Amino acid sequence: MIATPRPPLLKRLPAGVWVGGFWSALILMRTFQRPDELRRLLRYHGNIEDAPLLVTAIVTTLGAFLLLRAPLAALALALAGTLFSLGMEVRETPIVLFLLGDGVVGYIAATRPRRVSVLAAALPVALVAGHTFWRWAMEYAFSLAAPVLLTATTAIAWLVGNTVHQSRAHADTVREQSTRQAVTAERLRIARELHDMVAHNIGIIAIQAGMGSRVMDTQPAETRGALEAIEATSRETLAGLRRMLGALRRDDQESVPLDPTPGLAALDGLVANTAAAGVNIEVRWRGRRRALPSDVELAAFRVIQEAVTNVVRHSGTRACSVTVDHRPDVLAVDIVDLGRGTGAAALASVPQGSGAGFGIVGMRERVGLLHGEFSAGPRPEGGFRVAARLPVPAEAEGVR
Repeated sequence: MIATPRPPLLKRLPAGVWVGGFWSALILMRTFQRPDELRRLLRYHGNIEDAPLLVTAIVTTLGAFLLLRAPLAALALALAGTLFSLGMEVRETPIVLFLLGDGVVGYIAATRPRRVSVLAAALPVALVAGHTFWRWAMEYAFSLAAPVLLTATTAIAWLVGNTVHQSRAHADTVREQSTRQAVTAERLRIARELHDMVAHNIGIIAIQAGMGSRVMDTQPAETRGALEAIEATSRETLAGLRRMLGALRRDDQESVPLDPTPGLAALDGLVANTAAAGVNIEVRWRGRRRALPSDVELAAFRVIQEAVTNVVRHSGTRACSVTVDHRPDVLAVDIVDLGRGTGAAALASVPQGSGAGFGIVGMRERVGLLHGEFSAGPRPEGGFRVAARLPVPAEAEGVR
């Protein structure tokens, strides 16, 4: 498990430490300038006429300590400081503390659920309404402009915080959907690789096993050859599975080289394996052979491999032709057999997700990811044809 590095010391200090340090420095500076300042700050005479700076310092410092862990308590402290400072000589103090409470309301609306933020916004409004009703009941002169303005500041703070909350929720939803799409795409890619790697070899093994069981008593040499082909193909399949599982288990920080992805150069091995299963492949090369991007070569090879696998397993014929045409801006591959065509055609018509026919679905997806064209179906003159057209970037011009 990778240990997460600790942040710098200054970043680990709570916000309240910084706020408290600021107020302490300010009060200390005022005390040196005016020696009686500290006594005046602490002198209340029972009527709370002094100490607005001290009250503001205490409320903001404690509020900064409580904001992240208990924002409602920080809001209650700011409102309590507002009430406490109403009788002081400095009339701006309760307004400043109330606006600080509005800031806490905005923070709660941005970081907490809707019901908590509504409750937080209701507290300052209730304080303003209660104070206004008390002044009216005591027949003090007052104007409705101030309560309305303070209530409007609370509403604005809540709206701003709620907008931030909704924006974050939307961004989280988009990020989650993107992650799910990336995971799904990766799962489909791994499924295609496993299918393309295993299905062909398992088909060869099945053909060889069936042939060996039929000639076991009459042709021991053929049986021995079939068993040797099964052993070689099985070892190749297991080696490929180990390589893929090893790559999936590797940590991102490990720099272990992976085996190169198969390309058109692997067609000779595919022809040899298929010939061992009793199906002869005639490969025809057209155009000027040149180096192609690895994704184009991989897609072309997988299409040919899957089409040949379908020929071995479904066509009932012993021969097929593969044409690889290097055109200026397109790599065209055609796989044609003269078999019955019913097995492969049935696979092509199976709906995706029904549990069958994933080979042709995988070929179509591979070609589609490269913005190419794909077709598969029975030919009018008999047999089955698979064709793919893969665009080739203009800069891929190196000669093989």
